Amino acid sequence: MNSILTDIGRRAFVERFARAVFGVSLLPASGALRAAQSKVGGKAKSVIFLYMRGGISHIDTFDPKPGKPEMGGVEAIATSADGVQISEWFPRMAKQMHHVSLVRSMTSTQGIHDRGTYLAHTSYFMTPTITHPSLGSWAVKLLGSANAVLPGSILINGSPQHPRSGYMPAHLAPLPIMDPGAGLQNSALPAKVTEAVFARRTAVAQAMGNRFVQQTPHRDAAAYLKVQQDAASLMKSEDLKVFDISREDKKTQAAYGTHTFGKGCLLARRLVESGVRFIEVEDAHNWDTHNDQIKQMEDMTPSTDQTMAALLEDLHQRGLLASTLVVMATEFGRSPQISNATGGRGHHPGVFTWWLAGAGMKGGYIHGKSDEIGEHVAEKPVTMPDFNATIAQAMGIDPQHIEHSPSGRPFTVADKGVPVTEVFA
Repeated sequence: MNSILTDIGRRAFVERFARAVFGVSLLPASGALRAAQSKVGGKAKSVIFLYMRGGISHIDTFDPKPGKPEMGGVEAIATSADGVQISEWFPRMAKQMHHVSLVRSMTSTQGIHDRGTYLAHTSYFMTPTITHPSLGSWAVKLLGSANAVLPGSILINGSPQHPRSGYMPAHLAPLPIMDPGAGLQNSALPAKVTEAVFARRTAVAQAMGNRFVQQTPHRDAAAYLKVQQDAASLMKSEDLKVFDISREDKKTQAAYGTHTFGKGCLLARRLVESGVRFIEVEDAHNWDTHNDQIKQMEDMTPSTDQTMAALLEDLHQRGLLASTLVVMATEFGRSPQISNATGGRGHHPGVFTWWLAGAGMKGGYIHGKSDEIGEHVAEKPVTMPDFNATIAQAMGIDPQHIEHSPSGRPFTVADKGVPVTEVFA
């Protein structure tokens, strides 16, 4: 036993035990384990976080079980990555799998949509006493944005369940965009308002805001004033053009698709080119397939497959994939068994699949494993906090860095999550 349990192994064991049981770290950040972990990651200048709302089936997507009755007659197909198969519903993504690290051993205890969504975005369990910030808000808080005018975090087609900036100041919340094909709406001056009138109004608003902030030393007041100032600056900036995807050639627009998800991912690529740090695009489909699994997958997968594949190919061709981390996430998987009564799959947090691509991740790689029917984790379990700690490390954020809520409570970007360093190339 002693020959197997190396110094780093002992440290890893003690660290994980202490964090899991007591919620604290007993080892110094400069220890051998932390030093070894800090040597990887940091290549992601931007993140595109693709969220599949509703709980997308792992068996019907990126963890098929060839020949098993749980497949419901759907086949597994070969991909551009040796030895990696995915569902036949994703023929275009099959050609991009040499870029992708699949994590087939995701696991959670949260089988309710809002709780699973919250955990996926924050790494924390939902509680009535505090709202935790999303990953994008952490990224803007700690890393800022390469573009001084554009928001550092943008949420495209996001749901009301998104936690936004949580306990962090409001100016760190993502800018919401509900129609990615319409540009940044309400950003142009009304027809009867001249530049001179707008400048005067802005000056008055800022003067009143500054006075109010001085008299009301509350961070929300200061955050609101900053939001107003940033919005006014953006309205006069040439960077507004980045939100206009009609500037892309017709061939590129067609490659992504004319549906909301396609337009959102095309906008995400444009935002990456302009230095935006974190962009989340939520698929417009609802993957909550309790009824008629096969028919719903037949209807939904063509557009999603088209867009995800187009995004990876476009980023690669433009030389952006090396510095852009693309992530696909969902709140849980779906049951291996297809119901005889409804023809659908139920909620299944026990095991599911997320994936990463670009920014120093291994390509054509599978981390972890589910059992032979996709019901339980068989090897290398990964929690949502672990995965989010991996994203943080890919961006150059120290997973152990502590920020405090207004009440003084300490929090880290991924709670007790430990980065999955095996996915880094």
